[in-house]
Amino acid sequence: MRYAVLGDIHSNLSALECVLEDIRATQVDQILSVGDVVGYGASPSDCIRLLREEGVIVVKGNHDAACVGELNENTFNRYALEAVRWTRGVLSTDEMDWLRELPLEVTLEHCQLAHGSIHEPEAFEYIRTTRDADPSLELMTRPVAFVGHTHIPIALMRLLEPVGSTAYSPDLDVDLRESDRCLVNVGSVGQPRDEDHRTGWVLFDSEAQTVKLKRLPYQIEVAASRIRDAGLPRMLADRLYLGV
Repeated sequence: MRYAVLGDIHSNLSALECVLEDIRATQVDQILSVGDVVGYGASPSDCIRLLREEGVIVVKGNHDAACVGELNENTFNRYALEAVRWTRGVLSTDEMDWLRELPLEVTLEHCQLAHGSIHEPEAFEYIRTTRDADPSLELMTRPVAFVGHTHIPIALMRLLEPVGSTAYSPDLDVDLRESDRCLVNVGSVGQPRDEDHRTGWVLFDSEAQTVKLKRLPYQIEVAASRIRDAGLPRMLADRLYLGV
């Protein structure tokens, strides 16, 4: 099967529309999302609508959880908190229910999904290093798992040789046959933080056993204008141009 995997969308409709158009042209069997559908951006309802229309399998992110009152708001900085409270005020009851019902982790035939980590999905931990990745790599029941949360794409691999060792690669053009297990952070659709302002998505081919990140230019000014027009913090618009 061919899967498209989406990182943190964060209510960025322009980026999501760009990614979905490219996915349709690529022809995949299933679209997956590692969560944080909402937060930061100004188009939460439209992003939820598109994911539902496309039949995307979605796990719950920390911003999704915060919007429905399942996460302590004190864990958020003031910009994120303002966006969460704004988002909560514009979503319908049906959209809130949809966010509330999202699972924290999903195991499919060929892969696993969570927002922060596989070993404690409810904790929304950040995986930045090989040491951070080891507990999830130990518990994975599939050769590959996809996460997000940091907004920075990286592959963390449990190597075949030397046995038990872990390595990482910021280059998401991965041959899964070269590792025993691989934990892939797919980056972010709507708010990249790797100093590359382009949006992107990951193509996972379970038969070829390959993972590849695709980066695409999108209409940043449209997304930024929506943020400013909604009265959200200007910093949330400005950072889109910088990829931080």
